[in-house]
Amino acid sequence: MARPITLCTGQWADLPLEELARKCQGFGYDGLELACWGDHFEVDRALADEDYCRRKRELLKRYGMQVFAVSNHLVGQAVLDNIDARHKSVLPADVWGDGNPAGVNARAAERLKQTARAARRLGVGVVNGFTGSSIWHLLYSFPPVPPEAIDEGFRLLAERFNPILDVFGECGVKFALEVHPTEIAFDLITAERALETLNYREEFGFNFDPSHLIWQGMDPAQFIRTFPDRIYHVHMKDAIVRLDGKAGILGSHLNFGDPRRGWDFRSLGRGGVNFEEIIRALNDAGYTGPLSVEWEDSGMDREHGASEALQYVRRLDFPPSRLAFDAAFDKQA
Repeated sequence: MARPITLCTGQWADLPLEELARKCQGFGYDGLELACWGDHFEVDRALADEDYCRRKRELLKRYGMQVFAVSNHLVGQAVLDNIDARHKSVLPADVWGDGNPAGVNARAAERLKQTARAARRLGVGVVNGFTGSSIWHLLYSFPPVPPEAIDEGFRLLAERFNPILDVFGECGVKFALEVHPTEIAFDLITAERALETLNYREEFGFNFDPSHLIWQGMDPAQFIRTFPDRIYHVHMKDAIVRLDGKAGILGSHLNFGDPRRGWDFRSLGRGGVNFEEIIRALNDAGYTGPLSVEWEDSGMDREHGASEALQYVRRLDFPPSRLAFDAAFDKQA
């Protein structure tokens, strides 16, 4: 049976949820992955209002939309990050507060716990998100970075995320980290270290997104094959590497969409990700959850892109075989 195809609503939070649900019904999506910003899924209201989640479910049902996961990337980013003025623009006002870094870290951690409780009320079992990282700025080892500095970054992961994961465990909800630059895990090696640091807790796994791996030079399908039992959710998102001898993969301090960049995000099927191999790896891993289109392409109208991306994934997805292709020959022998 084909996996459900959903749309991640984070890039559409400027639209009211009902308007977006109506559009996605017209596009043909099976459901929505609700972002915890805009009016799409408000964690504080979900916990304060007994009827909030029921009303959300009824709204989605009215337009034929299922929901399998919610996403709270923005708040998660502030759990481990070294907080500065940039965070104010992405955090809820009550999480930002007075901007004192320690307070922001603490309030972000508490909001992530609340997200697990709100997800349970909504009836979903996965919260996608970020962790942030206190050591991302140490990526390039000059001035030389002592190993103890990196050890401290992962120690902080254990200190701050184990209490969060305790709440996720109590709620029966999993946290799916989107492995991504600026997070404590941004490639296969750091993902393995994050799992090890957290003692391979069942509550902690990954929201697989190939777009953040390919431009770093990795084979995204290899990530699935390395962590088959930790793929808790999947983002379908594409990217293109277009090195021209002038710009490199570090972005050159140029914003997304700038044609001078060495890489950028693209609408599905228009970048460099080999989605055929990803589907095969997901089949081998036994993943039956949603394929969530996270649409980002600065050079394309988003409604055109969302419709096109859905059709691309619909054609691409296929169930695994239940028998060897040559099994019939054995029966004739």
